[in-house]
Amino acid sequence: MSVLHIGLLLLASFFLLLALSVPVSISLIVSSLITVSTMLPLDLGTFVACQKMVSGVDSFSLLAVPFFILTGVLMNTGGIAHRLINLAKVLVGRIPGGLAHTNIVGNTMFGALSGSAVAASIAVGGVMLPMEEEAGYDKKFAAAANVASAPTGLIIPPSGILIIYAVLSGSSVVGMIMSGYVPGILWCLACMAVAYIIAKKNKYPTSERVPAKVLFQYFVDAIPSIFLIVIIIGGICSGIFTATESAAVAVVYTLFLAMVVYKSIKLSDLPGILRDACETTAVIMFLIAASAVMSFVLSFTGLPTAIGEALLSVSDNKYVILLLINLLLLVAGMFMDITPAVLIFAPIFLPVVTSFGMDPIHFGIMMVMNLGVGNITPPVGSSLFSGCQVSGIDMEDMIKPLLPFYAAIFVALMLVAYVPWFSMVIPNMVMG
Repeated sequence: MSVLHIGLLLLASFFLLLALSVPVSISLIVSSLITVSTMLPLDLGTFVACQKMVSGVDSFSLLAVPFFILTGVLMNTGGIAHRLINLAKVLVGRIPGGLAHTNIVGNTMFGALSGSAVAASIAVGGVMLPMEEEAGYDKKFAAAANVASAPTGLIIPPSGILIIYAVLSGSSVVGMIMSGYVPGILWCLACMAVAYIIAKKNKYPTSERVPAKVLFQYFVDAIPSIFLIVIIIGGICSGIFTATESAAVAVVYTLFLAMVVYKSIKLSDLPGILRDACETTAVIMFLIAASAVMSFVLSFTGLPTAIGEALLSVSDNKYVILLLINLLLLVAGMFMDITPAVLIFAPIFLPVVTSFGMDPIHFGIMMVMNLGVGNITPPVGSSLFSGCQVSGIDMEDMIKPLLPFYAAIFVALMLVAYVPWFSMVIPNMVMG
């Protein structure tokens, strides 16, 4: 079989299984075995696939994933959101459309701590949307601002997907983690710019001035939560612990914060929290193991090379190729969750971009940002669904108010894609 026929067989079998509602991880394994069986005996292909599944998750760096997941679950149930919202309100509440800005900044801070876009849209949006509606904000605009800003938690560390990409690509875990700060803040500012323009046009009210005593109290209440980022980044940069070890430190600190400082989690709550974290970890780890099988099939069949040659045959201009990759990732993100999409497309596109000198870290944050947009677009955007659920608005009615946010986020994405400084400035400072 030619490489083209092999690629078509792999894609056709994979998407057929997805259309039949087969779980993504099982679809990855079965489609890979179907494809590799055209070149190897089925028993040998199955044996190699099992080996690849084990080696795919046999990584010290991946230990950070379950720890950061547990940190996120502790954050979600530990009453962190209200304190961060109060701080965001005093920081940006006086800007036109202050409550919408509070929602956006609250999502950014909470998402950065919890690492979950869905958790941010529910925890912060659940508090802010009723307040905005009561203040006279258009309900659809408020919901759109909540949804659009939720994925910043996928980009700003601690982010499990950045660690997964770093392991997959062989990049520096520390460099990959550090690369998310500026693009994540850029996404936040893009959403705030749209909210500001719409708020000025519609004359939405600002928050009342907060007395200095109350402002100080909000700040003090939020310091322990925000200090988690200082501990993680400070510990990594100073060499006190590795990026993987920082995840374990984050769990210990968050648990102390929730049980001792805020007293929002009881000892009896821990079994349920641990169960939730274990279930999420099992799903992600099995997905990583399954993707290792597809990565083997891709490399064995030479598909990435063929795809790279096809892209390079379209144009020899790296900027045109980069635009094509961005558009392909945006479309893929509309139909796939971010983790399987990264696991599938990173081995395909990484050789292409490195061939014209793009740093793997730069490409990684560009890819995650692209697929993060898919988190808020139909038909399978998880943050879009959660935002619709918490606001009580149908998905069809959410698309129009989201359009200006999509446009602003796309501009931010193009800046990150074409200007390496945004993603590389902090990694270069840290790693030298």
